[in-house]
Amino acid sequence: FIYERIEIADQVIAREGAKRIQDGDVIMTYARSKVVENVITKAKEEKRNFRVVIVDSRPKFEGKALGKRLVDKGIDCTYILLNGLSYVMKEVTKVMIGASAILANGAVLSRVGTAVVGMMADVYNIPVIVCCETYKFHERVQVSSISFNELGDPEDLVKIDKDTRGKVNNVTEDKNSLADWRTIKNLKLLNLMYDLTPARFVSMVVTEVGQIPVTSVPAVLREYMKYSTT
Repeated sequence: FIYERIEIADQVIAREGAKRIQDGDVIMTYARSKVVENVITKAKEEKRNFRVVIVDSRPKFEGKALGKRLVDKGIDCTYILLNGLSYVMKEVTKVMIGASAILANGAVLSRVGTAVVGMMADVYNIPVIVCCETYKFHERVQVSSISFNELGDPEDLVKIDKDTRGKVNNVTEDKNSLADWRTIKNLKLLNLMYDLTPARFVSMVVTEVGQIPVTSVPAVLREYMKYSTT
């Protein structure tokens, strides 16, 4: 299963996804997806001339590792945080993202912040391409990120908060304003791990069975269910 549905699938996705990258493209990706990294690397190996914009966010900063790996491979990269997304979007020609799961209604469950990238791409009429193995397709239907999600350690949010704006006697105080959050009764920290990108923001899904519209996910699930019951 691991060899056919993951390892071989990743190789096929890298080959098919690289075909979507043309000379002069500016490819935007979010956080870090191993599958997307494989696609970009494959396009570089095929001597395509393109640039990558890596969008990242707190608290994980997963895009830093991706940026280092791509730069080491000789790929031109730009690294920005999510709050600077609209500034660079006008330069982007395609958005490529990974997925933790794609649900039966076509919604994409991925690292929190992905939906923002997808919606912004829609505003600028930029195609959003999801690179995902079919073993991540799921028959569940979900319309929001709240009904089902995973909570990260709230302490991760404390580590990144350093409020240096407060001043006492014209001297800037260097302190962490969330350090004592557990003792504050009317304060809670919410560290969501995933969000849901609606199907209408996804242009195409690149899988090991081909490049398909997101509406074809139920058909793929039905075919796999036939084989699993025989």
